Amino acid sequence: MRFQPDLVQPGLRVPLTADPMLFAEAAALGREVIWLHCYGERFADMEAGRPKSPPRMPEDLRPFIPEDGGIPGAPEPLPDTMEYDAAQRRLHVGKGFIDNVSPEMWNYEVSGKKVVWHWFSYRRLDRSRPQIGDKRPPSQLDSIQPDHWLAEYTTDLIDLLNVLGRLIALEPAQADLMERILKAELIKADHLKAALGEGEADN
Repeated sequence: MRFQPDLVQPGLRVPLTADPMLFAEAAALGREVIWLHCYGERFADMEAGRPKSPPRMPEDLRPFIPEDGGIPGAPEPLPDTMEYDAAQRRLHVGKGFIDNVSPEMWNYEVSGKKVVWHWFSYRRLDRSRPQIGDKRPPSQLDSIQPDHWLAEYTTDLIDLLNVLGRLIALEPAQADLMERILKAELIKADHLKAALGEGEADN
């Protein structure tokens, strides 16, 4: 609720620190987040522990598929269920499962949507969705999909869970940094406007 008054007027609100050290720390944390969001394709830096490959959690925290947990491919049809067992930290996908999945990974949301379930909803057997507003019949392209679970789906899901796990691990550092930035001097919009005006005057 801290930023609620600032959000009355639409638009982005980013607290911009005037402290160079805090700015550098925020930039470094931002590079880590972008590396995760891009699955290692951007801001790779081996010295910073960011290889140009799909990110992975530490081995003891990493989601994995046990020998008896493989998600069946052909001739099995696409699975239509995904369920989470918090007690076992196990994510069931049809007849297969993935272990070492934390509740935070399963419940991770973006814009009110659970990321893991949303990912699965585009790869499950029944991809139909309730019609809201637009009553036109769905596109026939929606029916074009594999008739079985692909190995690349399993790889993608493991990659996604690792990325979510690492994003979750960054949240305390992000919260701490935000607190320190908000307690320090900020660059106000008026400062930027004044600086821009001075720059235009110099030109």
